[in-house]
Amino acid sequence: MTENRSGHSIEERIELLMLYDFYGALLKENQRRMFEASLLEDYNFSEIAQEEGITRQGAYDIVKRATKQLRIYEEKLGLVAKFEHQKELVKNLYSKLEEMDISAEDRNWKEIFKILEEVLGD
Repeated sequence: MTENRSGHSIEERIELLMLYDFYGALLKENQRRMFEASLLEDYNFSEIAQEEGITRQGAYDIVKRATKQLRIYEEKLGLVAKFEHQKELVKNLYSKLEEMDISAEDRNWKEIFKILEEVLGD
């Protein structure tokens, strides 16, 4: 399991970025700024501290609080879990439709597959 400069594994980083996509706007401005510097720009806490004019410990604490807050939002609201579940359902629907003997020339089915592919991001 490899870690980035801020000490997050790739899996944890992906999880945090997904949480941030859903709930980042709910964080305080300074939490957003420092969280983005840490996770999106891969700054270490010393670099963030220097940029913000605070101590390294202060930068660490703010990013950790933001991380904790994002996880609390997910515990209470569950939007990421719902999104992941819906994405799985759409994948299953796509697979089931592919298994059916559907004419590739049918315009309606082409449109349905196009919509499903767009939802899945393929």
